[in-house]
Amino acid sequence: MTPRLLIVGGGFAGVWAALAAAETAAALGPVQIDLINPDDRFVVRPRLYEAAPEEKTVPLRDILEPVNVGHIRATVTHIDVDARTVTVINQPGPADSSDDSGDGDEEVLAYDRLILAAGSRLNRPPIDDTHLDNIDTLAAAEALEQRLDALGSDATVAVVGAGFAGVELAAELPARVPSATVMLLERSEKLSPSLGDGPRPAIQDAMVRLGVEVRTGVSVLAYNGETVSLSDGSSLPADVVVWTAGISASPLTVLVSPNLDRLGRLAVDQHLRVPDAPAVFAAGDTAAPLDQSGHTVAQSAQHAIPQGACAGRNAVADLHGVPLTELQTLPYGTCLDLGAAGAVFTEGWDREVVLVGDDAKALKRDINTIWLYPPTIARTE
Repeated sequence: MTPRLLIVGGGFAGVWAALAAAETAAALGPVQIDLINPDDRFVVRPRLYEAAPEEKTVPLRDILEPVNVGHIRATVTHIDVDARTVTVINQPGPADSSDDSGDGDEEVLAYDRLILAAGSRLNRPPIDDTHLDNIDTLAAAEALEQRLDALGSDATVAVVGAGFAGVELAAELPARVPSATVMLLERSEKLSPSLGDGPRPAIQDAMVRLGVEVRTGVSVLAYNGETVSLSDGSSLPADVVVWTAGISASPLTVLVSPNLDRLGRLAVDQHLRVPDAPAVFAAGDTAAPLDQSGHTVAQSAQHAIPQGACAGRNAVADLHGVPLTELQTLPYGTCLDLGAAGAVFTEGWDREVVLVGDDAKALKRDINTIWLYPPTIARTE
């Protein structure tokens, strides 16, 4: 019988795993490859801070059908590593729907090898989030777009969290809502502590040039839809508040192994196999391998893509009894979009600044419109 490989997740790691698995199967022998994802679209998640988020997608069929990978439109609810099964809720909505409410039929799928590439999700705020927006998912980014479009003059938009997503969104907002006051709130005393000291001057300069008001050393205690209450005892009016404070791995990881890091990522070897579950590989935001320099990888597209490709190759190779290959990563770098103020590009884990301004912006444009897209899809925008 033809062995079956299931891939959970249709993001960077999952899609690149599918492409690499299909290529390896073509060389080594048949494998039934199915990708499980509730949406019919590959979402270029790092671009959701931009306007028109609905345009930052690619139909999964355009990626998977040419390489004979199946798409199971479903949500995974359980993984049994002993029985080698995955339980899913099939999605009943139309083909172009992103509804993953779980109202369809339950089904149990057997696998010979499994790649868990279910990604990550935004950390829930420690406050009532009824009135908070975010850009963690396509649906959330589309909802934010509608709210921003409906704002009147003299509105205030506050972004909570000065990490990668928060800075990029705050820098983009003055162009998206030019009549609004934009604020960036950070609980640390330093701006963008997670991004390091290297790019901070460029970020600070950009916020000044763009007119973004920055407040550090404050946490959000409450937001009622009109007023933000802060930890220093002050409050400020806000029409929209966007929460961007951190991500953690998909909770599906706990169904595979209890050996997780502080971000909920699975411990894996350098082949991306989960030691506690030898038929399971993990990649992307659900896995915590080391890069070539010995650092634990970041939850980023830069690391998810080579992980997905490595897991896809190795899962198929393992099915055919072929030696596995170790994960190979490119030197770590970051390119932070600063809106109309350009961008800042850093290299290395100490984030040494290499490019700023227009030169960095040109690189960021290539990353966003070319490099982040699967190789079967040409991007020219």
